[in-house]
Amino acid sequence: MPKIYEYLGIIFFFYSNDHKPIHVHGQKGEFESKAIFIFENEEIIEIQISNIKGKKPLKGRDLLNFRIFVSTYHFQIANKWESYFKEKKKVEFEVISKIK
Repeated sequence: MPKIYEYLGIIFFFYSNDHKPIHVHGQKGEFESKAIFIFENEEIIEIQISNIKGKKPLKGRDLLNFRIFVSTYHFQIANKWESYFKEKKKVEFEVISKIK
């Protein structure tokens, strides 16, 4: 399970056996949600936030922070997905304390 970011206590990661479409999981404590990237002509045109079966979803401020982070870092997240799953490279974990 490669962890790729931490932001305000939310851990962003991929499951090692994940599948397309490109998406990222966010977890804080016992709560977890995922953001799915919808592409058109190799451009991300939409980000859908969804729940994980059997998990309590992120809520309140944590869900808002998850949305903001994914909206801001979607390009970097998609690049890390490609590096990990297509190129079989290790991805760097980064702690982000403030969104630029």
